[in-house]
Amino acid sequence: MLNSALTSSQAFLFDELLNNWSRYGIDKEQGFSYESMTHNWTPNPVGRIRLLTQCRQLYTFSHACQIKNKPDWFATLTPLFNFITSHYFIEERWIFSLNDNLTIKDKQSDAYALAFILLSFSHYYKVTKDDRALTYMKKTHQFLEENMRANTGGFYEAFPIDETQTRRQNPHMHLLEGYVAAFEATHDNHYKIAIQSLLSLALKHFYHKETKTLREFFCVDWSLDPEIGQQVEPGHHFEWVWLLHQANKILPNSDYTDLAQHLWQIASRHGLAKNGGIYNQIDGNSYQPIDKEKRIWPITEYLKAITVMPIGKEEKIDRLEKALNFAQQYYFLPNGRWNEYLNEDNTPKDFPLPGTSSYHIFLGLTEVVAWAEANTDLQNSF
Repeated sequence: MLNSALTSSQAFLFDELLNNWSRYGIDKEQGFSYESMTHNWTPNPVGRIRLLTQCRQLYTFSHACQIKNKPDWFATLTPLFNFITSHYFIEERWIFSLNDNLTIKDKQSDAYALAFILLSFSHYYKVTKDDRALTYMKKTHQFLEENMRANTGGFYEAFPIDETQTRRQNPHMHLLEGYVAAFEATHDNHYKIAIQSLLSLALKHFYHKETKTLREFFCVDWSLDPEIGQQVEPGHHFEWVWLLHQANKILPNSDYTDLAQHLWQIASRHGLAKNGGIYNQIDGNSYQPIDKEKRIWPITEYLKAITVMPIGKEEKIDRLEKALNFAQQYYFLPNGRWNEYLNEDNTPKDFPLPGTSSYHIFLGLTEVVAWAEANTDLQNSF
């Protein structure tokens, strides 16, 4: 039953995963999150500590504090925010990563990471009302517009600019997510304009009309990359489905909900493995799986997409139950741990706990809980 699956999933997330990461995954002296943890909940140094990881942890705990009043989680927020701003904001721009000893490693400004500045600082501001977050969000937006915008549309991957680099839809998808959060937190019209620009870019360049797929990799002029332009990720289809519905609340337009419908149809038809879970990758032309392994994040994006799709309630509940039961059987482990990767046959691969993945797990599960609570016949269980 959905109620039972959700109750146990909530316990896994709030009582185990988040509690253990706040207890063991945050450096208590410096305030930063470790990049990776072992399955024994000890730090797993990997040679870098990324801005992205810090922002995903700040987002997760900031959003979690809006759902549950947990002093231990709230106590992580300002030290983590202070660490981010003091270690990664150098010469008026964000750098990519630090070494394990907290010295600077990579000075590039990464569009993907900047998206998570917008997302995490928006939610941090909602909880703390710390005006510094708004200032940094404005500076981030201005830097993107003044230094990383491409003449052909969208943004370059990184600054300093390399015009030969492969263009990707993925940073733009997360920038859309970040700008939606920024607008919701501030109602600043600059962020609304950015949302419109990114939506238009998706429909014009990312969406492959002939196959109704969302493509990943492009040349500088947004033509498909000749070597990997056919690759499609069902998880990103589902992620866009959810984001398009969030953006539609701000800028209603049937073009974008229609796009969400097309992406849902392809991913739900060709991205779900017969033995459960979501393939990492399929061929956008033949729809056949390319990478039959199953990382954890695509199924969390599938959960989010189910909650917003205009499908019947019985189908919605059936899909949610099956996906949650699969996650509990194959991904979620005791004590808040998880399997990051599954093989094609659903056996787990030996892999540590990335500091970026709890963002996906948190948002996937909390969106299902929010949907269930909005339905009167389910809400009494939570």
